[in-house]
Amino acid sequence: MRAVLAALLVLIGLCSAAPKAAAQELSALARFDGGQSRISGDAAALSVELGISQPVPWRIRMLDGPPRLILDVREVDWRGVDALALPASVAEIRAGVFRPGWSRLVVELAGPMVVTSSAMTTGEAKGAAGAVIALNLTAASPEAFAAEATRPEPPEWATPKAAQLPMPDVQGQGPIVVVLDPGHGGIDPGAESGDQNEARLMLLFARELKEILLRDGGFQVVMTRDEDIFVPLETRISIARAAGADVFLSLHADALAEGEAQGATIYRLADDATDEAAQALAERHDRDDLLAGLDLSAQDDVVVTVLMDMARTETKPRIDRLSAQLVAAIQGAELRMHRHPEQEGGFSVLKSPDIPSVLIELGFLSSARDLKRLEDPEWRGKFAAALTQGLKAWAAEDQAIRALKGN
Repeated sequence: MRAVLAALLVLIGLCSAAPKAAAQELSALARFDGGQSRISGDAAALSVELGISQPVPWRIRMLDGPPRLILDVREVDWRGVDALALPASVAEIRAGVFRPGWSRLVVELAGPMVVTSSAMTTGEAKGAAGAVIALNLTAASPEAFAAEATRPEPPEWATPKAAQLPMPDVQGQGPIVVVLDPGHGGIDPGAESGDQNEARLMLLFARELKEILLRDGGFQVVMTRDEDIFVPLETRISIARAAGADVFLSLHADALAEGEAQGATIYRLADDATDEAAQALAERHDRDDLLAGLDLSAQDDVVVTVLMDMARTETKPRIDRLSAQLVAAIQGAELRMHRHPEQEGGFSVLKSPDIPSVLIELGFLSSARDLKRLEDPEWRGKFAAALTQGLKAWAAEDQAIRALKGN
């Protein structure tokens, strides 16, 4: 299929290279100053003042689901910001690493608001080195907020390319490259139950699964994150592509109502999400990172979408077989699965058109029984071994079918 796509590009004469974005240099670390910070106001108007030890580059935007103010700054240590007193119009404030050289502060709002003014004042006139980021927000209609929250990011603010990030090493000597994607991380803890959270548990499990895949499976393995950091969803796909991934496993443990969510589930990309996914990726993602081995940087959206749909036509049956083999292996190990073990969804990390990708819900933190299993090293070892066996069975089946087709 890849050769067919490449030939098509040559025929229509659309291949050209785009310059690579340069990695951004790091700035000196600034520190949060609680004494110069406050958040006040109500649902109608909100004032946010954030003191830091020195001026740094910064930028803001609004996002939905839930409504929240996003403040990205160059390397600010936000420790202590969670101790700020919050008015009722602010549901939560959290911070962490966003990308190399940048930290992110998230102010989760109780309702839709928009920024009416923003400024950074410095202490230079008074002989001080500090600075204060001052923001004013007012209540907005759902329509006005949606217009702000869906505003496209400027080019310099787009998701970083994999080449700009410290790339994890591919380990192992086997022919199959497995990319493990521990869900969430950093400022995004995922589902939480007591003192446990999804990001921490999935990183622990991914490390354990990696060892079994290397030791018993004969695979090559790379992880999208190997520490508690935030990695943007599309960057996870970029990491997989840079590693030459043959298969992509996104690992999660969500939280839903008890009685509706127990046991493991394998998710594939929903059929009705593929066209939308192709269009969204064509519009937002770097063109030389959409299909492995093809430079689409100069293509228009129609051509890119057609090529991505062609890739998905070949990849979908491989994903179906991958899902089936993983379910068979988990059930064969007599491990608990959801009453609907195979499901579909429009998850962003499954939208790579040419890498067989599935999302695995190991269980649900909202289920006491699932949580107990997830915290049990022996159970995690059995689940990791089952996934390894499922991957081995899929790899053998996939190789045999592709050999018959001459691929």
